Amino acid sequence: MSPEYITLIFLIFTVIMFVWEKIPLAVTAMIVAIGLSLTGVLEPSEVFSGFVNGNVLLFMAMFVVGAAFFETGMAQKVGGIVTKFAKTERQLIVAVMLITGVMSGLLSNTGTAAVFIPVIIGIAAKSGFSRLRLLLPLVLAAAMGGNLSLIGAPGNMIAQSALQNIGMEFGFFEYAKVGLPMLIIGIIYFSLFGYKLLPADRDDSLDTDSVYSKQKDYSDVPKWKQNVSLIVLVVTILAMIFEKQIGVRLFVSAWIGALVLIATGVISQKNAMKSIDMNTILLFVGSLALANAIQSSGTGGLIADTFIGILGNNPSPYVLLFAILLLSAVMTNIMSNTATTALLVPIGLSIASAMGVDPRAVLMATVIGGSCAYATPIGMPANTMVYGLGGYTFKDFLKVGGPLVIVSIIVGMILLPLFFPF
Repeated sequence: MSPEYITLIFLIFTVIMFVWEKIPLAVTAMIVAIGLSLTGVLEPSEVFSGFVNGNVLLFMAMFVVGAAFFETGMAQKVGGIVTKFAKTERQLIVAVMLITGVMSGLLSNTGTAAVFIPVIIGIAAKSGFSRLRLLLPLVLAAAMGGNLSLIGAPGNMIAQSALQNIGMEFGFFEYAKVGLPMLIIGIIYFSLFGYKLLPADRDDSLDTDSVYSKQKDYSDVPKWKQNVSLIVLVVTILAMIFEKQIGVRLFVSAWIGALVLIATGVISQKNAMKSIDMNTILLFVGSLALANAIQSSGTGGLIADTFIGILGNNPSPYVLLFAILLLSAVMTNIMSNTATTALLVPIGLSIASAMGVDPRAVLMATVIGGSCAYATPIGMPANTMVYGLGGYTFKDFLKVGGPLVIVSIIVGMILLPLFFPF
């Protein structure tokens, strides 16, 4: 059997097992990764390369930075300030989504989520509201906010690079023409309807051995530890914002911060190691192997070509726009937003050239659709990070994120022809 069909079988198996959830998602992901190696679709080195992926390294370091921020009581202090202005759960959800969405456009969606997760957990502990009802809005807003600028999400730069190769480009805030209205409408939708779909609190939602599961009195924590945890977090954020200027990768800055916290004793080595959620790491590594197989085996191209082929030789621009948005939105939830954009951008350019339409319009539609990674815990790195910390199920993401995908596609179909006519 050819690699593309073997990969397609593993993809279908993954989707079924993720929805069924009879075994942990991380175990399913690693079973698929090993299967891809045994069938020869991927080399063993390719299967396990995710363990040194930049996002995985960022997760690990930010788990430590976040745990220190929480353990010293600083997350709760910040949470207390926020809850003074947001009295109800709905107000709190809107505030979290607004702040996260705006920051994601400046800092990158994954970096923003990594920074804000411990803060949100602190807010939940301080306010008494369930973290299950706060962490999911956080990552959804991070995904939407990634479309505010060129640096908001990796897919944005992939499309920019492809355009520059043909002598064109997007402006720094050009994505915001569509991204900002989508963020605003997404928050409005969530404040009116979406929050009702959030899961109710579950007593077993968090591992009792987790740093975040412990409620304690922080009055005996030395002031210097609190200050250092805050300073390290702020400096880490600044280093991420100015990544290009200082020439230091996001995960390197995060690891510097984590090592400073351990070396100074702000967080013990034992608690630092305990804070790293291996479910998140294994789920991401396994899913990354599947994404690589979809891309390298030709399965992604097979799916895309089949989908586009259904449209016929001369589809109307609006049908083409809808097809690109829908295909991107579906694929981004099964093979990650970055992998989806990387796969569909060259296909989009070929379509634009063949039809004689504006490639900027096609690539913008691809990026916007690729950002709709709301419906699964593997759609984007931030989703994977909160999956274990929030105690979510696959169905939680599908129930909450699925309708938001539909809303985003509708908004995209209205705005894209206005700002980027074919």
